[in-house]
Amino acid sequence: MTESLSRSGLVVVDKPAGMTSHDVVSRLRRIMGTRKVGHAGTLDPMATGVLVAGIERGTKFLAHMVAATKAYDATIRLGAATSTDDAEGSVLSTADSDSLIDDALHASLDKLRGEIMQRPSSVSAIKIDGKRAHERVRDGETVDIPARPVTIHRLDVLDIRREDGFVDVDVSVGCSSGTYIRSLARDLGEDLGVGGHLTALRRTEVGPFLLADARTLEELEDSPRLSLSLDEALTRSYPSISVTDDEAAALAMGKWLEPRGLVGVHAAVAPDGRAVALIAEKGKRLSTVFVARPSTL
Repeated sequence: MTESLSRSGLVVVDKPAGMTSHDVVSRLRRIMGTRKVGHAGTLDPMATGVLVAGIERGTKFLAHMVAATKAYDATIRLGAATSTDDAEGSVLSTADSDSLIDDALHASLDKLRGEIMQRPSSVSAIKIDGKRAHERVRDGETVDIPARPVTIHRLDVLDIRREDGFVDVDVSVGCSSGTYIRSLARDLGEDLGVGGHLTALRRTEVGPFLLADARTLEELEDSPRLSLSLDEALTRSYPSISVTDDEAAALAMGKWLEPRGLVGVHAAVAPDGRAVALIAEKGKRLSTVFVARPSTL
């Protein structure tokens, strides 16, 4: 195995507050001793928790990484709306929430569960005509992003606290990829008529990658190592299928195999346990989707 393949895989970082996702990538480049570092699923500077980074050939895998669901722990403050739908924006309006009863709160939360249409925050990273929404807002443009379908699989209330006219609600959220938790806070506040914004956000899951996999940057500084090898990343993300040495060699060259009746993408694993490629059936061919171990390396 070449050195680049032996060093290829994923690092799951427990991102600290106050850093951008790009800041984390810059630190990882120094820690891991390579320029080939990328990340999947941007986290706002305010947020903490799971940030998945690809190292060496792991950067190529990020485009194929299965992360259809995500999970978060968050705190929503009711009684104030902000320009960014979180605590980093300027306050647009306030309303005394002392009289807000729990029954009304739970009734509004019910409206946010399941399949819903959600309007992303105007300061999101969504690109509009090639330019990110938050950049357009910063340049003084008015941004209106159309609502899009998302699924809130789980929205559990962990705690409700009342202080200084505000109601702080700690929630645990399981949702489809593309969901904006700050938009949930905004929409909950709007439905209750008091305004709402996010004051804390911690991502606990990205697809099959969990906080249990994550290490802090300080831990990585002390002991630089992958969280998952490229083999482990592929087989955790996709169901595995065994291939022979000859078939593995063919896949490494990008060749196709005879179909096997597979549904969806699978990780092709050689007899020695190496995940050679991601494969899927296309017509009468079993073709490569991503070659993890190309014959040229």
